[in-house]
Amino acid sequence: MSETNGALIPEQGWHCLHLFYRIEFGQWQLLTEEEQRAAKTRLSSLVQEVRAIENTQLLTLSVVTPKADLGFMLITPDLHAANRIEKQLGLSLGADVLGPVYSYLSLTEESEYRTGAEEYAAVLEHEQKIARSSGEFETAMAAFDERMKHYRHERVYPTLPDWPVVSFYNMSKRRGGERNWYALPFEDRRKLMLGHGAVGRQYAGKVKQLITGSTGLDDAEWGVTLFARDTFQIKSIVYQMRFDPVSAEYADFGEFYIALQLPLDELFRRLQL
Repeated sequence: MSETNGALIPEQGWHCLHLFYRIEFGQWQLLTEEEQRAAKTRLSSLVQEVRAIENTQLLTLSVVTPKADLGFMLITPDLHAANRIEKQLGLSLGADVLGPVYSYLSLTEESEYRTGAEEYAAVLEHEQKIARSSGEFETAMAAFDERMKHYRHERVYPTLPDWPVVSFYNMSKRRGGERNWYALPFEDRRKLMLGHGAVGRQYAGKVKQLITGSTGLDDAEWGVTLFARDTFQIKSIVYQMRFDPVSAEYADFGEFYIALQLPLDELFRRLQL
């Protein structure tokens, strides 16, 4: 992690914070109408200020279940900025109005199990019967290289979609008993993950997935954020992936938080603030 002008920037990736809160309505109702208006204006101004920071994204979320009332998803390079913004958000509606329910810190990261150029070349040659010496082969490989560059960039430096449904959960790979992910040879793990990814690709255009790493940063090993236009696609991809060996034999999941992306004015109305 490098330090530039007081900033703490990772060598690779951006910091990702998921923050979920409950509204303490007893504390909120102690505020006068003028104080409540000022509090909402303060939070609105803070959100605008955060979104104006370079390479920083902030989503405002209405949590659907009673696990929490509202949430934020923050992506920003600087750990100092992430820490400062988290403190400001927590106090934005007044002391003790936002009660923390759950938080998760992770880093955007590149997958170590992605398809390699030689593997794709073998698919072209043996499955699609395209000769390596042909112009068609060269064109296909060049297109693959461009796709992979875009994929790697989006994993490490993502642009969050504005799709309305957001699902977040953490997960870890199993270590104990007969199923120890980290005792498997790398090539075995890689083959399993490539099969796992093939399931996810069936939902291209329906679900956008952001996997962020949290080993050493939080209690689990990864954070998974799914974006969709309806809840059926979220339910469908998670259900189907649970039959894949990577999930069925080697994965442990945390709690699921389901939320809707909403602008702040609608979020305030939804929360009856």
